[in-house]
Amino acid sequence: MPGRRGARRRSGALSGAAKLRRVASLAAVLLGAILLIAGCAAPAPDASGGAAGEIRLLNLKGIINPVSARYVVRAIEAADDDGAAAVVIVLDTPGGLLDSTRDMIGAILNADVPVAVYVSPPGARAASAGTFITLAAHVAAMAPNTTIGAATPVSGEGTELPEDLRNKVINDAAAYIRTIAKERDRNAEWAEEAVREAVSVDAEEALELDVIDLIATDTSALIQEMDGRTVTLSGGAQATLETAGAPLVEVSMSPFEEVLLVLSDPNIALILLSLGTLGIYFELSNPGGFLPGVVGAIFLILALFSLGTLPINYAGLALLVLGLALLGAEIWVASGGILGIGGAVAFLLGGLLLIDDTQAPFLEVSRPLIWGITIGLTAFVLFALRAVMRTRRRPAYIGGDDLVGRTAVVRGPNLVFLEGELWRARHADSGDASVLEPGSRVRVTGRRGLDLVVAPEESVSVNGEKEKTWKS
Repeated sequence: MPGRRGARRRSGALSGAAKLRRVASLAAVLLGAILLIAGCAAPAPDASGGAAGEIRLLNLKGIINPVSARYVVRAIEAADDDGAAAVVIVLDTPGGLLDSTRDMIGAILNADVPVAVYVSPPGARAASAGTFITLAAHVAAMAPNTTIGAATPVSGEGTELPEDLRNKVINDAAAYIRTIAKERDRNAEWAEEAVREAVSVDAEEALELDVIDLIATDTSALIQEMDGRTVTLSGGAQATLETAGAPLVEVSMSPFEEVLLVLSDPNIALILLSLGTLGIYFELSNPGGFLPGVVGAIFLILALFSLGTLPINYAGLALLVLGLALLGAEIWVASGGILGIGGAVAFLLGGLLLIDDTQAPFLEVSRPLIWGITIGLTAFVLFALRAVMRTRRRPAYIGGDDLVGRTAVVRGPNLVFLEGELWRARHADSGDASVLEPGSRVRVTGRRGLDLVVAPEESVSVNGEKEKTWKS
């Protein structure tokens, strides 16, 4: 009879119920990932359903990116639909992406509901992109001890851009901010200086220079100060603000926007990309486990979402992918370390170049994180390579001739036990292995179909004399 697996196979086998639970767990993981991704991709629920005449309050803190732009545009559109009295954006930002800033400004300039931007709390700033957004508002206000300005584009290291590129970027930004300031009858000369000379002023100076409309100590004071002001809405329509006594309703980010906001960090993107690649590698190396591949695929998809919210330098992204591919190839290709070294260098350079600093001078991947992941991946490759080399030096454990030369134990008439399996055996000389004594050891000399051809092996007896372990 053919060999059968012994206790090892039985103990390692999964019951039908265990297999079912495993499949159910994997299905749950996949379903959760699909729902998360679908929720992130789908439009966020709007803030509609509120009463007419209320004031919608938005809190915009941190870097201006596609997620924050989505949040502001959604809230303004919902306020338009609901007939809200006004929208108040409480702003504290170091700057943001140009495309996202333009989306916000477009929504404000084309709004049929008055929009006020309030730089608050004390110590907050409306720098770079924040200056553009504040100047675009129907009502621009600041809290005491806040600042506005410093809108000159710089590189990711905080230094000036190359001269040709700098002139192009600055001229475009200066023309844009001047147009916005003129639209709102604000100080266009100062606005241009904020771009060209990186000037920055506090709330009192901003009020004196006609950069903002008023200073308010808190949101309640702002609402009182806004009441009765006349503003020009989209299409030239005039509107008088009626904010005194109006209910104040805070509009928060949706749960999916919160998730996207976390994912919009370039450091998170790099971590997800690295972990996702490792998961796919483990799945390809050990097919059938499913879990590493499923988790790796989820991480890679989330990494793509994260990269989609960032100003990516595609050369940097290509270097990252190339580096990961070369590091993986080093394990299977005998290159003498060339692929591994090249992969580590490519990954390191890709991480440094991942963010397009001409669009986002304040966004960059943490240098210690890049070095840490590069060193970690390289160490993993060296460990895996060492394991692979040890495996390659081992004798083969499958195939027709791999059993030749190995030792088996006689278990019964024409039966021997080898590597956890019972095999039918033939004696090398007589063809009848029944002459072998049960418990004795034999050497495999060949195979005939599913039968092993064996010969008696000399063993050392208790008295130290060698004797044959088969009957003559």
